[in-house]
Amino acid sequence: MYLPDFDYYAPPDLSEACRLLREFGSRAKILAGGTDLLHKMKHEEFTPEVIISLKNLSALREIRSEPGQDLLIGALATQNEIANSSLLQEKYRSISEAAWNMANNQIRHMGTIGGNIVNAVPSADLPPILIVLGARITLVSTEGERTVPLEEFFLGVHKTVIRDDEILTQVIVPAQTTTGSTYIRFGLRKSGALAIAGVAVAVTMEGEICRSARIVLAAAAPLPLRARQAEQVIVGQRVTPGLLEQAGLAAAQESRPRSSIRGSTEYRRDLIRVLTRRALHKAIQKEHI
Repeated sequence: MYLPDFDYYAPPDLSEACRLLREFGSRAKILAGGTDLLHKMKHEEFTPEVIISLKNLSALREIRSEPGQDLLIGALATQNEIANSSLLQEKYRSISEAAWNMANNQIRHMGTIGGNIVNAVPSADLPPILIVLGARITLVSTEGERTVPLEEFFLGVHKTVIRDDEILTQVIVPAQTTTGSTYIRFGLRKSGALAIAGVAVAVTMEGEICRSARIVLAAAAPLPLRARQAEQVIVGQRVTPGLLEQAGLAAAQESRPRSSIRGSTEYRRDLIRVLTRRALHKAIQKEHI
């Protein structure tokens, strides 16, 4: 299949990219890694008149954090760069692990964290772990910039609060202290397979008592789903195997997965129950390390 005709721009800096996006508006699409956009263009799901490539904006590939400061991940950082980052492996291992378990090496080499977020697919692997860690994102346009909690960014499948003239430039993750976190996914044993279900967890423990918990489900609703009932089951309680099972059941009950060729609603709900229990157990173990 061939790509349709389009005009191509590769602006030298962010301000020019924003200017072009304002000029062309909904007629333009931003090109980051291209793993999703180019596929959809070949199948004529998208037929933009203009492509604005961000390939020259090297500053948007940075991954950095000063001691005690927030973590900043540029929107153009690839999934492989995130998976292999020594900073993330040391301080934010759950993010690097989530990136490492995504897709296959070829896709990870091209796909970016910004694309994984903006594409707004329910089965995306990075948004759940970022949400439980309290991440925010920066959106920039010719009018300035704004910061949005990632949890409030998604509206539905391929629907977000980003405007036609805005570019996602970075992900901000608060400095982590004693929180244990993890993301567990289940997919077909096939290279590049999407998650059938996934669960991200962040917990803070005080001895055997869970003082705080955040649980976000992937592929369980039209957008990353905060499992608040499951959180309420465990917070303030002494953690036992039975309590973890109760939390898993609560997460399954509040999930809204749809049936598809990759799994029925009932199958996915049972996966969510099991994955929630396992993710909580793993995050609690990490918190005690």
